Amino acid sequence: MDWYPLLNSIRISLIAAVITFFVGIGAAYALRNVRPWLKAIVDCFLTLPLVLPPTVVGFFLLMSLSPKRPLGAFLLNRFGIRVIMTWPASILAVAIVTFPLMYRTARGAFESFDKGLADAGYSLGLNKRQVFWHIMLPCCKKGVLAGFVLAFARGLGEYGATSMVSGYTPGRTATVSTTVYQLWREGNDALAYKWVLVNILISFISLYTLSYLEKKDH
Repeated sequence: MDWYPLLNSIRISLIAAVITFFVGIGAAYALRNVRPWLKAIVDCFLTLPLVLPPTVVGFFLLMSLSPKRPLGAFLLNRFGIRVIMTWPASILAVAIVTFPLMYRTARGAFESFDKGLADAGYSLGLNKRQVFWHIMLPCCKKGVLAGFVLAFARGLGEYGATSMVSGYTPGRTATVSTTVYQLWREGNDALAYKWVLVNILISFISLYTLSYLEKKDH
């Protein structure tokens, strides 16, 4: 049994989760004190990938990064970087699809933060950056970590966007999800079931970790 699809899925999901971790935290923190009407508009925009079909996300990436499009052609001709139909393209697709999960979880954690603790930090001479890293983030760490785990778990099961931007190439772009589909097309149900069980097991472990973090928060 070739384990490349599993290793590739974990690699893609982990890197994408790290990206969304920092970008999601930054976005959630930056929008804390924005005017309500503007915050609502930006919030809808940032959460849009959560309700869009993943294939739509994949379509927009294809239209943006294809070598036949201006941006894709620029990257290829200027830097020799071909994004589409490579495994790094899946990282970008998964990061976009899972970003709303990290963003909304971090936003919820920051909104429940006791501002009195921040005021106490300011009274001790700390600046905004020090208050964020030494007071706010440690107090919200369980919610933030829960968002990271949730984004990682969702990334493992992503198919629509990744299949469009990376396709299925054994040993290069294959993931667990695309491998299951390919095996089904070939009629190899026995091996497809094995990959399904592997995916279920990893997803169960991820969700159990999420549940554990939520319980420790109470």
